[in-house]
Amino acid sequence: MQAVTSVEELQALYGEPGQTSLLKVTPFLTPEYRRMLEASPFVALATVGPEGLDCSPRGDASTVIHIEDERTLMLPDWRGNNRIDSLSNIVRDPRVALMFLIPGSNNAMRVNGRAIVTVDAEVTTRFTMDGRHPRSVIVIAIEEVYSQCARALIRSDLWNPQKHRDPSALPSVGEMMQTIKAGFDGAAYDREWPDRARSTMW
Repeated sequence: MQAVTSVEELQALYGEPGQTSLLKVTPFLTPEYRRMLEASPFVALATVGPEGLDCSPRGDASTVIHIEDERTLMLPDWRGNNRIDSLSNIVRDPRVALMFLIPGSNNAMRVNGRAIVTVDAEVTTRFTMDGRHPRSVIVIAIEEVYSQCARALIRSDLWNPQKHRDPSALPSVGEMMQTIKAGFDGAAYDREWPDRARSTMW
């Protein structure tokens, strides 16, 4: 297998980047970029730490991110599996990358920056859902923000309901787990999951 081993090889292979792909990058939220982020209920959060990389899906009932100002974002850490992979990475290496998706739009949004994890009560209690608030909030200082080329979402036809997969035709989490761990009761896990998710959503 022939591997590319230098940036110079890549540049020779791909040529110069398109002018708009460079012009669209800003170190702050423009009014239009702000509108896009406010419309997004889902973001993938990428972090890096001593053990390697992590990419975590984050979602909320409406807007997934809180915009504090044109250079600062806040992401509440709602309940999950308590692995704390992303949070552990951030406290050791503040570099983060985020990709926001907006259902129905082929334009994704990208943010790169540096983050901290805060447990300041004045911050965490600003986010309340069903009478609960997150144990921590990720505060992101924007270094660059830009819109992502729409080709990937166009190629995948991601939002076309006619191409959505039937979940019953895919392996469930319980089925996947029982092939990994002998004796794991996958059927019980799948049966109990909906009630467990509802009671621990926030």
